[in-house]
Amino acid sequence: MESQDQEHIVMLPFMAQGHLIPFLQLARNLQQRKSLITVTVASTALNIQYLRTTIASNSSSQSDSNIRLAELSFCGTDHGLPPNGENTENLPISKIGNLVAASTSLEAPARRLISDIIEKEGRPPLCIISDMYFGWAANLANSFGTAHVTFTTGGAYGTAALVSIWLNLPHRSTASDEFPVLGFPESYRFHISQLNPYLRAADGTDFGSRIFQPQLSLSTKSFGWLCSTVEEIEPVGLKILRNYLGRPVWSIGPLLPLEGLNNSSTLALSVSRQRAGKEFGIPPEACLEWLDSQCSDSVVYISFGSQNSISSNQMMELALGLEESGRPFIWVIRPPVGYDMKGEFRAEWLPEGFEDRMSRGKQGLVVHNWAPQLEILSHKSTGVFVSHCGWNSVMESLSQGVPMIGWPLASEQAFNSKMLAEEMGVSVELTRGSQSVIVGKEVKRLIDLVMEKSGKGGEMRKKAGDIGEQIRAAVRDEAEDKGSFVLEMDDFLGTILATRRKN
Repeated sequence: MESQDQEHIVMLPFMAQGHLIPFLQLARNLQQRKSLITVTVASTALNIQYLRTTIASNSSSQSDSNIRLAELSFCGTDHGLPPNGENTENLPISKIGNLVAASTSLEAPARRLISDIIEKEGRPPLCIISDMYFGWAANLANSFGTAHVTFTTGGAYGTAALVSIWLNLPHRSTASDEFPVLGFPESYRFHISQLNPYLRAADGTDFGSRIFQPQLSLSTKSFGWLCSTVEEIEPVGLKILRNYLGRPVWSIGPLLPLEGLNNSSTLALSVSRQRAGKEFGIPPEACLEWLDSQCSDSVVYISFGSQNSISSNQMMELALGLEESGRPFIWVIRPPVGYDMKGEFRAEWLPEGFEDRMSRGKQGLVVHNWAPQLEILSHKSTGVFVSHCGWNSVMESLSQGVPMIGWPLASEQAFNSKMLAEEMGVSVELTRGSQSVIVGKEVKRLIDLVMEKSGKGGEMRKKAGDIGEQIRAAVRDEAEDKGSFVLEMDDFLGTILATRRKN
């Protein structure tokens, strides 16, 4: 039996890169705040292998020594998933719902894991922290008499909108394309085009509703929530989320490596590999050398995250717009929607000779699959990020003071895009989804707009820079000057420990 001072936290992340990365960073941060905590991150074999690789690439970190990894038995093919279909990276968006449905089968192996911990340590874990799509973990925690905490890897505004719309389906109560959302101020309006395909089709009885509604509903009844945001940058979203849930919500962001928040113009080349655990489509040294040759704030960076792509028509127009803009760019590219995302990239998806022209003229780098994103965003040459507005990417961009051009594609990304434009003033939206029509001239116009040194572009850059300062200030940890991240983490741990003592 371990010392009674030693506490154990079990984490259950959803099986997607954009969820696993912040869960692992949270585990590291919990250990840095309290050394007598052991964290077990439990997931399926494929995802545990990914986490093991990521941890191994960060062998210098002391905080990883008390992070344990536990495999939960899972057979995706029993749930209509393809082989290796236990991570969204290997699935088309149309199959994500199947993965959420299949994840309920993890409850039985997770129950065995908790029983083993109790047998070994003589008491249940301090708490179970699960993804908001794993509402079943609330029943698991309750049955063992331990606290259940929901962790949203998204921001507060986007999470509040996603949860409220899923649980109330306001778009089904109006004939209009615009509608109010419960929990948001009456003057706020959301648009039908901002709903992801599952949500747009939801009527309360369909496949998506039967999967997502019960899990999110159970998660709203947790002891409390953790949110991957910073108190100072999302005051509106946090107020809405706290009021809607009626539960404590701790803002425990930024969930970024501390090296990425140190005001340096360039990061150590290992930071993105430690964060993503992936091999890059370009040697990071070559990428940074190319950036070094560009002027300050001149480079357009384009990436749509780990599981998203755009249509072949959109890809063609985006390429035309980038070339016409004449501005240097780095474009992280994958095969278009409808093709194997991990398959070979075909030249026909881009204008004839595009990659060769961009390379010879040194206007652009076309990177296939993965690039060192945090290093690119932290470089002084990067001026704007054309992004899908996934929350990890949003926080990386804002932490470096880089304004955005939004192109939301899935999940709550359109709500993030709305907040970045309307609340923060650091982004403009190009389009939504992979079915919309875009033209190269509009791509060029928005790039020119954001790149302006004065006018709207200058305002966006200043606001993004101010938010970057707030994010960096949040991680201050001096005796007389603690940032909000430090205070929120300590308050969360103090509250959970007090609950343990009370019980």
